[in-house]
Amino acid sequence: MEKKDFKPYVPAAKITPEFTVTSVIMGLILAIVFGAANAYLGLRVGMTVSASIPAAVISMGVIRVIMRKDSILESNMVQTIGSAGESLAAGAIFTMPVLFLWAKDGVSDTPSLITITLIALCGGVLGVLFMVPLRNALIVKEHGVLPYPEGTACAEVLLAGEEGGASAKKVFVGMGIAALVKFVVDGLKMIPGVVTLKLDSLKTEFSAEVYPALLSVGYICGPKIASYMFAGGIIGWFVLIPMIVIFGGETILYPGDVSIAEIYAQDGASAIWSNYIKYIGAGAVAAGGIISLIKTFPLIITTFKDSIKGMKGGSKKSDLRTEKNLDMRIIGVGVLAIIIIIWLLPQIPVSLLGATMIVLFGFFFATVSSRMVGLVGSSNNPVSGMAIATLLFATFILKVTGDNGIHGMLGAISIGSIICIIAAMAGDTSQDLKTGYILGATPKKQQIGELIGVIVSAVTIGGVLMLLDSAWGFGTTELSAPQATLMRMITEGVMNGNLPWGLVFIGAFIAVVIEILGISVLPVAIGLYLPIELSSTIMLGGVLRWFMDRKKTEKEKKDESNDGILFASGMIAGEGLVGILLAIFTVTGISDAIDLSNVISMGMIGGIVLMAVLAAIIIKVATPHKKKDAK
Repeated sequence: MEKKDFKPYVPAAKITPEFTVTSVIMGLILAIVFGAANAYLGLRVGMTVSASIPAAVISMGVIRVIMRKDSILESNMVQTIGSAGESLAAGAIFTMPVLFLWAKDGVSDTPSLITITLIALCGGVLGVLFMVPLRNALIVKEHGVLPYPEGTACAEVLLAGEEGGASAKKVFVGMGIAALVKFVVDGLKMIPGVVTLKLDSLKTEFSAEVYPALLSVGYICGPKIASYMFAGGIIGWFVLIPMIVIFGGETILYPGDVSIAEIYAQDGASAIWSNYIKYIGAGAVAAGGIISLIKTFPLIITTFKDSIKGMKGGSKKSDLRTEKNLDMRIIGVGVLAIIIIIWLLPQIPVSLLGATMIVLFGFFFATVSSRMVGLVGSSNNPVSGMAIATLLFATFILKVTGDNGIHGMLGAISIGSIICIIAAMAGDTSQDLKTGYILGATPKKQQIGELIGVIVSAVTIGGVLMLLDSAWGFGTTELSAPQATLMRMITEGVMNGNLPWGLVFIGAFIAVVIEILGISVLPVAIGLYLPIELSSTIMLGGVLRWFMDRKKTEKEKKDESNDGILFASGMIAGEGLVGILLAIFTVTGISDAIDLSNVISMGMIGGIVLMAVLAAIIIKVATPHKKKDAK
């Protein structure tokens, strides 16, 4: 559809409630909820999910059904602000936990809430500001060319407003069920969180976690991505670990300091994973990110050129409500102010050169990210590849210019964190602006809404990271923080040269083989990098999605607002919020008082039964109710 033929749902001449007290407050609540929940999920499994559609459904349920207001642009503003928390969290958890890991090792001070908030705020604000001049080039001029799948799907959900009440109920029910399960498993500890089967003859073990969020991730991602992750887990736990134990024997292999046989005898297959497999997995993930970046490099260059060309003539002012953006003078002053802030603030150890590099790299990756999500969707956006490439380049430049040691590594992580958040925020903002373009929202109000969401989410993510670190610490069983530990390995490896490079390159060449076979590298690499207990449960969720999709038409399969996906999104949010609550209980000492594991313990059977019950509930909720639809 050509731009000249396009007419938004709400005409430009019509003024309806949009940027209201109700929409801002609801949006901020959802930004905090989904931001905290996604931070917790990402630190557990290294993956996050989009919050735009659940936020849109919840806003419709409240505004249309409870408040009896017919205001689609108000609902759109809620999801615009609400989704900012999720995307900022996704960018922050990739890198910033590294600062806590170094503090735990005693090589640097523990980062303060102000430090985390400022880094997140700089990245988030730049991500939104960079999208303002790009809107005309990518959203308006390329309408009909760039589909922006999530943005378009969100608009369709909002347009189908009469379904809002029932659909919102699914999200809230999912939140409630997952919250209850999480509290019983990790709060009361009546059921073990992991079911494990030891396979001594193969020198390994098979494990599965019983958490609803992991099932939900598998259901949302679908059987293809889930199976790729599970395949990576099989390679690690049923090929590499048995080979290392069987062939290693009494060999002492770096980074271990005792023999492989002794490591296995003490702590089993999980000890082999933590000593060796995670480095192989790190090599695979790093190589997968770089391969994804290389494959898309021609597209990156052309999209950047096209976007810059599209910006020409985009600054013409229009009196139409639907074409009003933030003033470019505000954008210029804002970007310049952030460069100075990054340079001068002691909390961000970056020089003026580093601050300028952040803006240049940030604008480039914002352009690439916002256009690529328009083509392939947010889930296929190689943000991790961009972060890895930035971190490698920044660490190398800082080392060459004499900024060595922990100060250089802190600077590299700060640069990588801000650019990673920029890329994530630019992708999310472009999807939101696409939704607004279809519905007839006011771009300027959406852009202000994004900035408000960023500010509140930056404070939230800082508090969440501080809380989770106090409760369990990153890099532990409770919070493996896989992406962050990978970024730490890369930074330390380039700066100090102390990585077991042999293991890293084994993983890299596994990734190359996977790419040669024509399989998507990153999901397999992430499965190899994570403990199998995560990918096995995600696989079960993927199987449930496959089972339900067999009963649906192609159109129903692609519907991102169906009951199963909304219910799964609610379960992720519910578990994440209780995870945050339990972290508070751990810090305050309440967790010991509510621990009933010595009184009631259902053991492995309880875990298996709980998994079966959760699977049955998902199937029940996701099954189409044809009688109701016919009526």
